[in-house]
Amino acid sequence: MPLVPPALDPDSLVPRTDSGYPEPFRSRVLPREKRALGDPLGLTKIGVNLTTLPPGKESSMRHFHTREDEFVFIVEGEVVLVTDEGEQLLGAGMCAGFAAGVRNGHYLVNRSDRPVRYLEISNRDREDTAEYSDVDLAFSKHADGRFVFTHKDGTPY
Repeated sequence: MPLVPPALDPDSLVPRTDSGYPEPFRSRVLPREKRALGDPLGLTKIGVNLTTLPPGKESSMRHFHTREDEFVFIVEGEVVLVTDEGEQLLGAGMCAGFAAGVRNGHYLVNRSDRPVRYLEISNRDREDTAEYSDVDLAFSKHADGRFVFTHKDGTPY
């Protein structure tokens, strides 16, 4: 029997397989799959993605958000969490959280030989920006919701 909202089978959604990152950063994260779970359920205050990250790929560049809290929950597989404190291995059932404005860059990297699946959950803040710890990259949002990536000095890619 098919599910109807407020229930949802994530496999029924077409995954997003692109990235807004400019090169040389895009190739570090792709291919990956993100299924936006909250959007089809009408959620407007939080974003929820079910992400599949293949072996050898990174979730993002190491970053922190200025106005959005971020939470990840590992559903399947294992992934390395990298922060200012170093590296930690996260397996299924483990989680990590990142408070808005805390200048501790983070990202996940799949060093295993299997895909990892995890939930990404964050509040949606139209004024959020992100700063990147290790690369010349900055992120902001336009009023229409589009993501904009620039160099740290503001020049476009």
